[in-house]
Amino acid sequence: MAPSADNPSARAGRGHRSAGGESGPGGADAAWHARKVAVAVTGGIACYKVAALVSRLSQAGATVRVLMTEAATRFVGTLTFESLSGAPVASSIWEAQEHHDSQHVGLARWCELLIVAPATADTIAKVAAGICDDIVSLTLCALPCQTPVLLAPSMNEQMWNNPITQRNMATVQRVLGYHVVGPETGWQACRTEGAGRMSEPEAILEAAAKLLPPLGRGDALKPLRA
Repeated sequence: MAPSADNPSARAGRGHRSAGGESGPGGADAAWHARKVAVAVTGGIACYKVAALVSRLSQAGATVRVLMTEAATRFVGTLTFESLSGAPVASSIWEAQEHHDSQHVGLARWCELLIVAPATADTIAKVAAGICDDIVSLTLCALPCQTPVLLAPSMNEQMWNNPITQRNMATVQRVLGYHVVGPETGWQACRTEGAGRMSEPEAILEAAAKLLPPLGRGDALKPLRA
């Protein structure tokens, strides 16, 4: 099993713990106010759960930008996330939404935190190998080293336990310093029970809040166009 989100072996410097993430009732929502969060959605059945995550972030006051792989759009349409986030969805490396030059670079410089949910075996493998052939893998590659990344893995139990997947998980955590929430054990779309089920939106939100960098870190980065 891959190490947890707070694995001390992860590279120091990617991500910070904020006091806001550990405050009392109501504090969690306050911690998200005006924060810039990118949510990368990749192609797994758990995509439908991410709609609730994006909605929750938006309600808490975060400014959310959603990125989707082509496979993700087969499960949930871009219109769903555009409606929930109130912003265009980046789903192609060939179409610029808010940046007319390098969409992935602009998004990478803009966000204070990037959440990948669901993080499929395919996407994890691409990132571990440095492959950049879709908007999600490109943006992750362009991300500044200090920007925290949270992965919420989702896949079949056998895929999760595959030695190659575990090797890739170790790479993204130890080399890139990514954080991980889940996966959980439970009922899966393949009609079996086991490890690999994506964590619920509230668990992802709680883990993400602990990674918010200090306010003001992103002020010097290039903003998205209004």
